[in-house]
Amino acid sequence: MNSSHTDLILALARTNGLLRTRDVDKAGAPRAILAHLAHDGRLVKIARGLYALPDRAGSEHDVLAEVAAKSATGVICLISALRFHELTTQQSSDVWLAIPHKAHVPRTDYPPLRVIRMSGEAMTQGVDEIDVAGTTVRVFCIAKTVADCFKFRNKIGLDVALEALQEAWRGRRVSMDELWHYAEICRVANVMRPYIESLAAG
Repeated sequence: MNSSHTDLILALARTNGLLRTRDVDKAGAPRAILAHLAHDGRLVKIARGLYALPDRAGSEHDVLAEVAAKSATGVICLISALRFHELTTQQSSDVWLAIPHKAHVPRTDYPPLRVIRMSGEAMTQGVDEIDVAGTTVRVFCIAKTVADCFKFRNKIGLDVALEALQEAWRGRRVSMDELWHYAEICRVANVMRPYIESLAAG
């Protein structure tokens, strides 16, 4: 093995947290070295096309990082975002991912994905970038996620949307201005109005 390529790949793994084969391609190193490093125990294969250092610090959000590493344009949304923000009791082994209408669905063996297509400001606004063990994970902020839950209530259930709204408001994690802002972006202001006004009155 070329030692300079090996050092480069291991340095990328330390910097990125999760190493994609396309990162190796971009760096000009041969992909074959990944298999050698995995065989020698210097890298661990997480999923197809995804590697990490064996001593990488684990996290309960690792599964989100694995999806983020495979989708440059994707944003964690709906149930997965609610769980990230600790706003729901819902359990889901799927990762809910919003992607632009013309974007390709990431190829992954695991975890299973629930893909939601979005466009315009609904796709670009309210995106937080979170570091998960060295990998940047894009996830919708709390107020945007609550508005999304009302927009996609037919997919996740109105009860889930109401729980998210009530928990976010009770925990003082959103303001009225933020809720109205994202309700308008998601075009659910009329749907959310009675629930938001009820909170305000209470």
